[in-house]
Amino acid sequence: MRNKNAKALHSPMGGMARSELPRLDLLHSFEAAARTLSFTQAAHELCLTQSAVSRQIQQVEASLGVLLFERRHRALALTDAGQVMQRVVTDCLERLRDATARVRAEPASRQLSMTTTPSFASLWLIPRLAKFTASHPGVDVRISASMELLDLERSQVDVAVRFTPLAGQAAAPLFEESVVPVCSPALLKGQGPPLRKPADLVHHTLLAVDTLQGHVVPVDWAAWLGLMGLESVRMKNTLRFTQYADAVAAAVAGQGVVIGRLPLLDELLHRGDLVAPFGRSAASRRGYFIVPARRAAHNPDAQDFMRWLQAEAQGAAG
Repeated sequence: MRNKNAKALHSPMGGMARSELPRLDLLHSFEAAARTLSFTQAAHELCLTQSAVSRQIQQVEASLGVLLFERRHRALALTDAGQVMQRVVTDCLERLRDATARVRAEPASRQLSMTTTPSFASLWLIPRLAKFTASHPGVDVRISASMELLDLERSQVDVAVRFTPLAGQAAAPLFEESVVPVCSPALLKGQGPPLRKPADLVHHTLLAVDTLQGHVVPVDWAAWLGLMGLESVRMKNTLRFTQYADAVAAAVAGQGVVIGRLPLLDELLHRGDLVAPFGRSAASRRGYFIVPARRAAHNPDAQDFMRWLQAEAQGAAG
């Protein structure tokens, strides 16, 4: 007999037959939502949208014919059926992880995988990475530089360095970001128009970055000009790039002025490849955070890598 506290649902035409098991990715989303009692937190953990998690839970409920959650005002609670499913699904997923770890062949070498944005990888991480590899011989480091937010568990990635807003962030902070216009020192020494105050930018080429819809938007000219009260200023012209590192390379070559995202460009500023003509930075209210996958807890090299990242960030700040 069906539990009296479980509310019946009717599967839509063409949905899964009730004799079938829900798909594994749906059960994965249910486990996260049941553990956190929040579709929003589950979505953040799984790198999905809140609406996508909500739809996946509805698919599981439709396939089972019962409600698993009570939708309360700004809160979720598990039904009796939901509590039963949580116990079973959690146990099954843990058993699958343990079995996978036991049967997977040992790699030929120690491996460490991480994902981050292309700009963090090229401008901050890679110039320092030789220090880590020199102290960890035999470790195969794999870097996925992409704006795509990978699901760490499904992609078998150990560590992510995410660029996200500071507000509401629970991950371990690496450093906060500030922004300031920067350019080649040759641009200041030439015979061209002056570049002594923000309003002088109207006579110079701005180097900007286009961002794909749905991805994290880097602080670009519009935000900084707003902070300086220059929203309505008409610029001479603009060169736009798809990658921030390319815009920085154009600035080093003296082709214009780019928004300097600090501390990503600290080394270029210290070497004198770039200068900040106004010397006035502004907080972007974003930062870089270290996000470990659960599998990283069993990888000593991943633990060393996260400690090394923190030490490098602290050393750079000092």
